[in-house]
Amino acid sequence: MKMKFNPTKFSLLRMMLFAAVIITSVSVTGCKKDDDDETTPTPTGSTIPVSGDITTNTTWTAINKYVLNGFVYVKSGATLTIEAGTIIKGDKASKGTLIIERGAKIIAVGTSSKPIVFTSNEAAGSRSYGDWGGIIICGRAPINLPGGEGTVEGGTNALYGGTDAADNSGQLQYVRIEFCGIAFQPNQEINGLTLGGVGSGTQISNIQVSYSGDDSYEMFGGSVNLKNIVAFRGWDDDFDTDNGYSGKIQFAVALRDKDIADQSGSNGFESDNDGSGTTATPYTKSIFSNVSIFGPMENSSTVINTQFKRAAHLRRNTQTCIYNSVIAGFPTGLFIDGSTTETNAAAGDLQFRNNIIAGCTTPLSASASFDIQAWFDTPGYGNSILTNSTDINCGYPFTLTSPSFVPQGTSPLLSGADFTNANLQGFFTPVNYRGAFGTTDWTTGWTNFDPQNTNY
Repeated sequence: MKMKFNPTKFSLLRMMLFAAVIITSVSVTGCKKDDDDETTPTPTGSTIPVSGDITTNTTWTAINKYVLNGFVYVKSGATLTIEAGTIIKGDKASKGTLIIERGAKIIAVGTSSKPIVFTSNEAAGSRSYGDWGGIIICGRAPINLPGGEGTVEGGTNALYGGTDAADNSGQLQYVRIEFCGIAFQPNQEINGLTLGGVGSGTQISNIQVSYSGDDSYEMFGGSVNLKNIVAFRGWDDDFDTDNGYSGKIQFAVALRDKDIADQSGSNGFESDNDGSGTTATPYTKSIFSNVSIFGPMENSSTVINTQFKRAAHLRRNTQTCIYNSVIAGFPTGLFIDGSTTETNAAAGDLQFRNNIIAGCTTPLSASASFDIQAWFDTPGYGNSILTNSTDINCGYPFTLTSPSFVPQGTSPLLSGADFTNANLQGFFTPVNYRGAFGTTDWTTGWTNFDPQNTNY
């Protein structure tokens, strides 16, 4: 039987449905998380290939994934903004690389639970060192190359260097860079994070570089400062500084794989004034404090790659200074290499103070003409040598899949720091402890020590 249409009942039904929609809307609004909620979104949008030049202001959003094909240049005058939680992959075949040119900016600001991830485009379980290039940032801060500028290494055509020490190339915070680093040819490598002539106006903190096929971090001149950075299972050096780099770095940790090292010799710190050790200015005078270097040797019986060399290789007329740090588990601890570098140490231009060297087969090395032991032991310098890496009493710092770097209750790292030195004023946060950690693990939440098995 056909039912008769009743307008009164229809109107009542329509009103009831409208009320239900209103109630549902209010309920959803009431349950909505605050704007600062940091749950990492699952990308549900598109996979977007990126190639060539970025010439206008561009934003990459967390709903999508991005794949770098070849050298991608952010050109002068353009800003690339990357939302927290965004995943960017590098194409292996074309050696995808992101290059921020002088006058351009990158604003990549993640959060502790929404880090921005640059990683390999290969499937989980198939990723490796050098699957893609890495991130290169170029600025206009001073360097010591002839003419005050150079072309950043790695096969690019990007220039770096200038006269503005406070140059601003943007922000990089809570960012992971994984399976990066390509050696195109000797002395022409792309590192995990390459900073060429980057100025102090640039903000860089909470960065993890993992499985880099060359250096994890390399600074070619410039004055940019870094804080809370991780170098994990790199191939060559962890922290490489040269060409007049004068920035400051605090709270940095490096952990090495005992089987992976470079034919050039893998070090924790490596520092040169320039490639020939000249007196070119500005001098490389990087200032490090609160660094923890955990090398390949957990103990004296650990079998390691023979290409591992020194926890700190300071050479070629550098004036790098290291304070309030611990270096552990390398064949050689501190190597002051060459007469000009030794002269810098004797004159107090190169400083190594309030540090611990632990579990290194040869703790100190220099030429016979320089009494490095007497220099190291100078009253007031506050340095010490421990026989075993375990003597520093951290949690599980040599465990590759889930390391714990935090000192335990009786650790000598929990005291002994000193920030009265003139080089440690301004940028540095005074703390009582030596090494990168006190009682809090600042790597919690945003780092990943098993990116090989992560489904991105």
